Amino acid sequence: MRRASPVQRRTHMMSDEDDQTQDDAGVVTKTRAKTQRPPLYKVLILNDDYTPMEFVVHVLERFFGLSHAQAFELMLTVHKKGLAVVGVFSFEVAETKVAQVMDFARRHQHPLQCTMEKE
Repeated sequence: MRRASPVQRRTHMMSDEDDQTQDDAGVVTKTRAKTQRPPLYKVLILNDDYTPMEFVVHVLERFFGLSHAQAFELMLTVHKKGLAVVGVFSFEVAETKVAQVMDFARRHQHPLQCTMEKE
């Protein structure tokens, strides 16, 4: 088997590179993967005929950080319309808030319902 001389190897390598640059003559663009925001979830409080209004106001203040006036207005919306969105959160936060409200209501023997749905 005959080996190529260093000059022949260099010439061969240069011609390969020349072919590649001529074939690849174009604009190089980088594609970036677009990161999507995680879906958001609405937390809803549902009306019932047994949970005291004051308890609902307390829940809204304690778990959703509303002022007394905001909590009172939202409680009236729940009372009049049957339900109200009390916040919009990431899945984990919404799930935690629903669990906290439900647990708190059960410990105080109230049938208050709190749910979440995708926005």
